[in-house]
Amino acid sequence: MMEDLPIDTSHPAVREYLALIRLQVLTPLSLLVNIATLMVCTFVLDPNLGTISELYPSAISPKPYMISVFIVAIYVGQVGYCVLLVFSRKPETKRALIKGCGFPLMLSNWTMAFWAISWILQAFLLSTVLLGILLGLLLYANVVLLIYHAPTGKRPLDVAFIHAPLRAFLLLPLGVLFPYSLFVSLGLTWSPGEPQHYARGQWPGMAVILGVNLLGLLVIILRRDIVWCAAATWICTSIWSEKPKPYPVFAVAIVFTVLHPTALIASTIWTWLRGRRQTGPIALPPDNEGGPGGPPHDERPAREVDTEALWG
Repeated sequence: MMEDLPIDTSHPAVREYLALIRLQVLTPLSLLVNIATLMVCTFVLDPNLGTISELYPSAISPKPYMISVFIVAIYVGQVGYCVLLVFSRKPETKRALIKGCGFPLMLSNWTMAFWAISWILQAFLLSTVLLGILLGLLLYANVVLLIYHAPTGKRPLDVAFIHAPLRAFLLLPLGVLFPYSLFVSLGLTWSPGEPQHYARGQWPGMAVILGVNLLGLLVIILRRDIVWCAAATWICTSIWSEKPKPYPVFAVAIVFTVLHPTALIASTIWTWLRGRRQTGPIALPPDNEGGPGGPPHDERPAREVDTEALWG
């Protein structure tokens, strides 16, 4: 049917326009499906998402309401993304939406909806596989955005509604959902009625928290990433605030809760000081060397003449 249209669908501009139209329809639809699925799994079904998380506590279990607030913030950012998707006029923004993150984000919303269903059914192996797919999709989208459509202050709406929601969405499976689902699948949990066994899986939990946050710390230092800093700090707080918690996991989460914002401030100050050092004071030539009021460099100075000796 596309061949019967009175336009050349092989032209790059036409193909980009059709891809943008598809995204303008499919992305809001995927977001609505994602939101509706999580709301049904949270407020309608029993047991809901939070109840099942409480049935399987682990060394890296987060505080459920803090993760809920984090997910709502991601949804708010995606609503702005959808508005920008419809009303964007700049060609750079359209290229970032079409070739950067459009289809991976749409697929990520569908994947998260299916994950919520698998979690409700307590199919934890399927849940872990879906979260791994979600992590891969979001990692791909963020890498493509960073390399080919880097954030810039010239387009603040792109930073606020494209880069920020995608970065925060990446931290959700990377920092908490995928590791926690993996721990549940491997049986590194304890019964809610046996809190004395809360140390089960403490060393793998500490290794996971340490590795993920060291990666985040490196990103924060090198790129001065405010979104990554805020999201990682929030996730660390949600982990150590959930009790009981093994001491190694608790200590590492507390350390990175302080370290992430400290590293961001230190990196920003260091970059500012280095910029001032590189743009130091400009050395001007002396006034008697080629200045506006002095003689040229290749001209000899005038010789004094004794007028009394000249006129006798």
